[in-house]
Amino acid sequence: MTPARYLFFASTLLIVIFAAFVLLTNKVLSGARLDLTENRLFTLSEGTKAIASDLSDPIDLTFVYTRSVGQEFPAVRAYAVRVRELLDSYVTASGGKLRLREIDPAPFSEAEDEALASGLVAVDTNGGDPLYFGLIGRNSVDNERVIPFLAPEQETRLEYDLTRMIARLDRAAPARIGLISTLPGMTSVTEEAGYTILREMNKTFDVETLPEDFLSIPNDIDVLFLAHAPDLTDWQAWQIDQFLLRKGRALFLVDPAAKTAPGDGPFGMTNRRIRSGLGPFESSFGVSLDRPAIADTGTALSIEAAAGEGRTTILQHPLFLSIPPALMSQDNVMTSDLRRSVNLGAAGRFILAADATLNREILLESGPTPSEINPDQAAIDMAPDAVLAAYEAGTERAILALNLTGPLTTAFEAGRPAADIPADPVLAELARAAELNAQAHISTGETNAQIILIADADLLDDGLYMNLETGLPFADNASFILNALDSLSGGSDLMSLRARAPGLRPMRRVEDMRNAAQAQFFAEQARLEGRLFESEQRLQELQSISANDGFFDGDVSAQLNEEERAELAALREDIVITRGALRQIERDFRRDIDTLERRLRLFTILGGPTFLGLIGLFLWWRRRSSEYA
Repeated sequence: MTPARYLFFASTLLIVIFAAFVLLTNKVLSGARLDLTENRLFTLSEGTKAIASDLSDPIDLTFVYTRSVGQEFPAVRAYAVRVRELLDSYVTASGGKLRLREIDPAPFSEAEDEALASGLVAVDTNGGDPLYFGLIGRNSVDNERVIPFLAPEQETRLEYDLTRMIARLDRAAPARIGLISTLPGMTSVTEEAGYTILREMNKTFDVETLPEDFLSIPNDIDVLFLAHAPDLTDWQAWQIDQFLLRKGRALFLVDPAAKTAPGDGPFGMTNRRIRSGLGPFESSFGVSLDRPAIADTGTALSIEAAAGEGRTTILQHPLFLSIPPALMSQDNVMTSDLRRSVNLGAAGRFILAADATLNREILLESGPTPSEINPDQAAIDMAPDAVLAAYEAGTERAILALNLTGPLTTAFEAGRPAADIPADPVLAELARAAELNAQAHISTGETNAQIILIADADLLDDGLYMNLETGLPFADNASFILNALDSLSGGSDLMSLRARAPGLRPMRRVEDMRNAAQAQFFAEQARLEGRLFESEQRLQELQSISANDGFFDGDVSAQLNEEERAELAALREDIVITRGALRQIERDFRRDIDTLERRLRLFTILGGPTFLGLIGLFLWWRRRSSEYA
C-alpha cells in the first residue's frame, strides 16, 4: 500500500472513530453537566433535585417559544437558551418522569391555538408576529399550570417558579390554609368586603377560617395562618402546639399596637384589643414580642397630612415604616424577589432568646436608630410631630420579621391541658367530644418546623400598600404574605431553593454611583416639589382673592404687601438655587461615570499589550542572564 493510500485510509478511520465516539458520548453522557459559570447558573439546587427525582406520576412540560420572533430580541434569545438548558437539567434530574417538548407557535397554527387555550401571553412586537415565550405543565390527570411569560427580568426566580409549578402538578389539590384572625378584613363573610390579600389567598389556596372559639384543628389543614389571633385558651394553644409538632408550618402576624383591631361602641374605638403576642410559644420558639411599638425616621413612610387652612402636604410619618429591599433578606426566596418596599403600621420588635434551638433568619428589619413608642398611643391616629416629640433614637435595628426553621419542642411540658367546658350544653358536648377525640400528646416535632413571624398585622390593610382608587399596589405587602404562604405550603424541599443569580454581570460600581446620585437627587426633588406645592396653593389663594375683588390683572404680586412679596421672592430664589444644585448633582454624577469609563478604556486597551511586553522583557532578561552566566 502506497503512503498516500495509507494516509487516506488512516484519516478515514480516524474520522469514523471520532464520529462514533461523539455519538456514543452523546448517548451515554447526555445528562452530564459541567457548570463553569460564576454563579452556578445551570446547577440545580438540592431542593429541586429532591422534588424532580421524587415525582409520583409523569409530568409533561411544553416549552412555548416563537423562535423566529425571539431571534430579533437579543435578551429574549439569550434567555431562551438558558431556559432550554435548565429544563434539560430538570428532565435529567427526574429520571424520565418529566417529559419535555418544544413548540413554535406560528400565526394561525395549531401550536398557537394550544398556547392561547392554555392562557399564555401573546406579546405585541410593534406590528410583527406576536412573541410567545412561556411554559405549560400537565400532570397525568390533565391538571394544568402555566407560566404565561418567561420575562428575562425575572431570571433570579426562574428555578423557583419552575420547581413550584412541578411541585403543584405533582400535588394536584391546593394547600389548605387554616386562618385564625380577629381582623374584620380577614374574617369578612363576603369576598368583596374582605382585604385584597384574602381574595388573592382564595385564588391560590383552599382557605378555611376557624372560629374564635375553635375546639380542634382539622386534620387536612396544611398551614396555619394566625393574623392578630384572639386570646387563646390553654386548650386552643395546645391544639396549635400539636399541629406545629406534627406538620410544622405556620405564619404568625402579631402586633403590639394593631391600628386595624376592631372594638366596641361608636366607630369601634372602645374595648379594642390592640395587642397580640406569641403567648406560650415564646419558650418553644425562643422569640418574644417587645411591648412598645416601633417608630423609625430612617424608613418613615411619606403620607399626606393636613397643613392648616384646608391645605395638605406630604410628611414622613415615623410610625409607618416603609422597609426597602435593602433591609430585607436577600438569601430567602420570600423576600429576595421583592422590588418594592413592605409597608408596616406601628410595628413591633422581636426579642431573641440566647438559648433558642431553632435556626433564625431575619427577613425584615428597621433602620439603625428606631425609637420605642407607647403602644396605646401608637394604636390611635398619632400625628407625625407627636411621634417626633416622643422619639428617642435607639442603637440597634429592630427585627420585624423572622423565619424559624429546625426541630421544635412542645410549649406544654406538663402535657395536654383540660378542655374548657362551656356552660352551654351543646357547646359543652362538643368540647367533651373534642377532648375525647384529640390525638395523644407529643413533646418533640415529627418534622422540621418552618415558622414565619411578622411583628405587624396592619400590613394586611389595603390602604397601607394600595391606591384605593385605582386598585394598584405601590408596595409589596401582598406579595410578601403570599410568598410566605406559598413557601410554607411547598414543603422543605421547595423552601430550600435559593433565588437564582442573574446571568448578566452588571457594572456594580457604576450602579452604586448611579444609586447614590439618584438618592441625593430624589431627596432634593422631594424637597423642591414640597416647596412648589405650597407655593402653588398660596398663589391660587391670592388669585382667588384678587379675582373676587376685581383687581387681578395677571401680576401675582400686585395685591401683596411688602412682607408677602419678600416671601415669594425668597421662595423663587430658593427654587432657582435648588434646581441649580440638582443640575450640579447630575453633572458630578456624569463626570464620575466618564472618569471611570476612561480608566476602563485605558486598562482594556493598554493592559494586555503592557502585560505581554513585561513578560517579553522578563524572558529577554532571563535569556541574557543565562548567556552571561
